[in-house]
Amino acid sequence: MRRRTSRTSRTSRSSTAGRARGSLTGLRTVAVLAAAGLLLTGCTAAGTAGGSGSGGSGESADDSAVKVGLVYSRTGLLADYGKQYRDGFMAGLDYATKGTGKVAGHRIEVTEQDDAGDPGKAVSAAKSLIGKGYKVLAGTTDSGVALQMAPLAAQNKVLYVSGPAATDAVTGINDYTFRSGRQSYQDILTAGTMLGDAKGKKVTVLAQDSTFGQANVAAVKAVLGAKGAQVGSVLAPPSATDLTPFARQVKAGGPDLVFVAWAGSTAPALWTALNQQGVLGAGKVVTGLAGTASYPVFGAAGAKVSFLAHYFPGAGGGSAVEKAMLDSVTKAGGTPDLFTPDGFTAAQMIVHAVAEGSATDPAAMVRALEGWTFDGPKGEQQVRAEDHALLQPMFVARLSGKGTALKPELLGTEARDAVAPPVKPSAG
Repeated sequence: MRRRTSRTSRTSRSSTAGRARGSLTGLRTVAVLAAAGLLLTGCTAAGTAGGSGSGGSGESADDSAVKVGLVYSRTGLLADYGKQYRDGFMAGLDYATKGTGKVAGHRIEVTEQDDAGDPGKAVSAAKSLIGKGYKVLAGTTDSGVALQMAPLAAQNKVLYVSGPAATDAVTGINDYTFRSGRQSYQDILTAGTMLGDAKGKKVTVLAQDSTFGQANVAAVKAVLGAKGAQVGSVLAPPSATDLTPFARQVKAGGPDLVFVAWAGSTAPALWTALNQQGVLGAGKVVTGLAGTASYPVFGAAGAKVSFLAHYFPGAGGGSAVEKAMLDSVTKAGGTPDLFTPDGFTAAQMIVHAVAEGSATDPAAMVRALEGWTFDGPKGEQQVRAEDHALLQPMFVARLSGKGTALKPELLGTEARDAVAPPVKPSAG
C-alpha cells in the first residue's frame, strides 16, 4: 500500500499542472435517479472477498487479459440509465484502445454483472469477481450501491471507478475509489450560477417531505447558504396529489430562485400547478435535466424552466471526443443520453490506469489516475489527486419546442473549476 506522504507530493505536482491548464422510461425512473443523486442509501455490509490474483507492477507487456468487472443496473428501475452507461463504456473502450481492445499489450476483458439497483446483489457480484482475480471494477448508476462497493474495493485493494451515482460521499471515501460522473455538489453549484451573487438572495427549495426532499434542502443550504443566500423550503407530503396550495405558498414567499427537487408520478401535476399559479413567471425556477424520456413531463412549463444539466447530446460542443462517443454508440444501435459520458469516461480512466500504471497492481493504477487531466465527451476533465473528485464542466439549458418534440438548448457552460466541490482528502 502506498504511503500517504507520497500522495502529498503527487498532489502538489498534479494540482499545479491541472491549474496551469485551465446532474425514465416513465416517471418511476426519474424519481429513482433523483433519489440516487443525493440520497445515501444501502445497508449491506461490504466484507472481504476470498482470494485474489497476483499483484505487483513491472510486469512485461503480453497478451494476458486485464479483467474488468462491469457492475451496473441491467434490470430494475434504473435499467434505462444502466444501458446508457454500458453503451458509453463500450464506446469509450473502443476509443481509448483505438479499436484494438488492448492496452500496453494486454486485452481488456469485460464481464458484465447486473446489480438491479440492489446493494446486496452488487456486493455479491463484486466479491465473486474479486475472488476470481479481478482487480478492476466499474459501475454503478445507484448511490446506495456505490457506497457499498467502495469499501469493498478498499478492503480488497482493487481499483473501483464508480459511474453515474451522484452522492458526494463517494468522493474521498478511500484511496481505491474514483468516479466517472458528476456529484451532487456540482449540480447545486451549477444551479447557484443562475442566482448570481447569492448574498442576501432568497432561495426556496420545493420538494416532498421525504428523506430525499430533506436531503436536497440540506444540500442547498450547505452550498448556497454558505454563499450568503437565505434558504427556506416548501415541503409537500409525498402522497399529495393537489399541489396547487404548495405552488401558491412558494409564490407568496417571493423567492429569487426556486430549486425544485421532485420525485414521483405527480411531477406533471406539480409543473402544471407551478405554471398555472404564476410561479414560473415570477422568478427563476431551476431543476435538474434528466434523460430524454423525461422531457414531456414538463409540458407547457418546459420553456419557462432553467435546467442545470450534467449532459445531453451536443452539450460538449461537438468536440472530437464527443463526436466519437455519439457516433460509436449510435452505430452500435444505442441512443446517447444523460449517462452515456459516464461510461465512456470510466473506460478512458481504466485504459489510462493500465497504460500508465499497471495491468496487475491497483496501487499503481491509482497513482496513474491521480491528477490526470484529459479530454472527455463533456470537455477537459481532471481527476483531482487529493480526493479523486472528477472536475468537469457543467451546463445550463432550457427546453424548446412543444410536447414530445421538446429538445434541450445549451445556454451556457460552467468551467470545471467554477463548479468544483470542496476538497475532501481521501479517508485512506
